Amino acid sequence: MAELLIVDDDPGTLVFLEALLAAEGWRVRTAPDGARALAALAGADPDLALLDINLPDMTGLELMDRLALSSPRTGVIFITGQATAETAVEALRRGALDYLTKPLDNDEVRLTVRRALELRRLRAENLTLRRQLKARFDFGGLVGTSRKMEEVLALVRKIAPFETSVLLTGESGTGKGLLARTIHHNSPRAEGPLVTVSCGAIPENLLESELFGHRKGAFTSAHRDKEGLFSRAQGGTLFLDEIGELPLNLQVKLLHAVQERTVTPVGATEPQAVNLRIIAATNRDLKSEIKAGRFREDLYYRLNVIEIGLPPLRERPDDILPLAKRFIHELGPRMGKEVSGVDRQAAGILLGYPWPGNIRELENTIERALILSEGALLGADDLPDHIRAQAGAGAEPGQGPGPSGTLKEAVAEFEKDLISRALAQNQGDKERTAQELGINLATLYRKLKR
Repeated sequence: MAELLIVDDDPGTLVFLEALLAAEGWRVRTAPDGARALAALAGADPDLALLDINLPDMTGLELMDRLALSSPRTGVIFITGQATAETAVEALRRGALDYLTKPLDNDEVRLTVRRALELRRLRAENLTLRRQLKARFDFGGLVGTSRKMEEVLALVRKIAPFETSVLLTGESGTGKGLLARTIHHNSPRAEGPLVTVSCGAIPENLLESELFGHRKGAFTSAHRDKEGLFSRAQGGTLFLDEIGELPLNLQVKLLHAVQERTVTPVGATEPQAVNLRIIAATNRDLKSEIKAGRFREDLYYRLNVIEIGLPPLRERPDDILPLAKRFIHELGPRMGKEVSGVDRQAAGILLGYPWPGNIRELENTIERALILSEGALLGADDLPDHIRAQAGAGAEPGQGPGPSGTLKEAVAEFEKDLISRALAQNQGDKERTAQELGINLATLYRKLKR
């Protein structure tokens, strides 16, 4: 039930509004001046305040400013008998949700209060979503304890505040999309839109129109003007995923857009200015594509001011178990599963599998395992057969791979297996693993790097 505060020096207005709004089921408090209104707010935080613009001890605008300090979540509607445009505009400019003019109309009062309560709810919801979004895409949201990922995250922290174009490279499924969102949400453009386009998912004959827009009549099916993705990203970031799939003829136009910061919609004659940051991503080797004549060298250097290469999951085994735990905690509650982690045998399997599909494959594997799980921990039986087989899940506990080659190679193989099993047993905790193995943390990191 919403709580309302009405402040007006006219007793008749107070009685009228209190009766009208209480009849709607809202809790109503009243005060005849600003001082008693502030006193009434002690320990209270009303959803909405209806303030007379002229009070005996202060103006309604002054009271609104003081309310903003003591009760910042309270929305404000002004009541005025002087329906001047200047008064209304100033009230709205200062943060009021709406205003009412005297003489008050029953239906108008009810409608305005309902509308203001809904607007206040939407603003609060939007603020909550923004906070959740910031929390999700802050640097803490990127899981990476391996040396390689620590280097990546250090570089991302440095470049995020700048307008520089960024090229993200790495195999499919390594998290390039998440990294692009993290850069955007930690940049000065975080309040602007993040527009994503997959250059390989849009038919070539539609791609130019999607990127740059078109004018009505530009081609047979152009029945109206269409805004392009460049224009839609104004003030924010445009993420060009799979940039290596872009046809050569569009690479020329993209180069011009990146250089000049203008775009010309299909069928238009005048260019439009665009203000945005560009992040591109590819799983291709663009230098090889340049040599093969499939990618323009000048565009490559325009996009590649800063290149961030994401390592495949097989090269960062330290991150496998922390990522698995992250996915369990994210997906489990949505699926109604109370799972806290993986058991020792399942951890060994996850560490022993090469993950050709990288992080995306790991996430899908955890989701499947959660569906099948019946206990507090994910077990080996919850994992797909091909992962168990390829990871050598049939080995007995404590049994490593058989020795082969020289004695030095056999010792190195045994050491690697021993460290992997200790990491699995300790859920990826390297400090505890080093203690168990009787080595210091720096030695463990050095051995893992090999």
